[in-house]
Amino acid sequence: MHNGKAQLAALVVALSLVTGCAQTKSWIDKVTPGSETADRPGGESVVPGAPGADDYLRDLERLSTGDPATQVEIFLDAESRSTLTPDPSTNLRFALVLATPGHAESDPVRAQSMLRELLTQTPLMTQAEIYLTQIYLSSVEERIVLEAEARRLRQSSSRAARTEERAINQRLANVEAENRRLRLELAEAENKLEAITSIEQAIREQEQSPN
Repeated sequence: MHNGKAQLAALVVALSLVTGCAQTKSWIDKVTPGSETADRPGGESVVPGAPGADDYLRDLERLSTGDPATQVEIFLDAESRSTLTPDPSTNLRFALVLATPGHAESDPVRAQSMLRELLTQTPLMTQAEIYLTQIYLSSVEERIVLEAEARRLRQSSSRAARTEERAINQRLANVEAENRRLRLELAEAENKLEAITSIEQAIREQEQSPN
C-alpha cells in the first residue's frame, strides 16, 4: 500500500514537471518574433499597466530569502491590497505569497483555491500572469499531495515508512527547485519581450521622424 501511494505521488510530480516545462516553453514561444501571438493589436499587452513577471518574482525572491519581519511585511502588504483593491493582479500577488513555502503564513490550500479562481479570469490577465498562475497552481497541488503523504508516513514508526518519508521530502525539494528554474525562465522571457517592444518602438519613432 505504501509503495502504491508513493508511486502515485511520484507520478504526480513527474507529470507536473513535464507540464511546467511545456508551459514555460509555450510562453517563450509566444513572445518570440515569428510567433502568431507575439504582437497584439496596437502593440499593447493584454492588460495595459499590469505588473510584469519581474514585479511578482522580485517579491517572491524577497519572501524566500528575507528574515521573518520582511516576510510578514510582504504578506501583510499583499493581503491588504488583495482585500482593499481586489483584481487579478492583486489577487495573484497574494496567492503567490500564500503558495510560497518557507514562511509562517504559507497556505497551499488557500493558494490553490485562489489560483483556480484566477484561471477563470484569464481575459483580464497578461500572458505572464496566466503562466505564473498555472506554474504555481501545479506546484501547490503537488505540495498538497506530497505533504499529505508525508504526514501519513510520519505517523508510522517503521523503517520503510521513514525511507518513504525521506523520498517524499526529496521530491518536494526537487519540485521547488524545478519551479525556481521555471520562474527564472519566465522572467528571462518577459525581459526579452520588453526588449523587443522597445526596439520596435524605437524603429517606429525613427521612421516617423521628419529628419
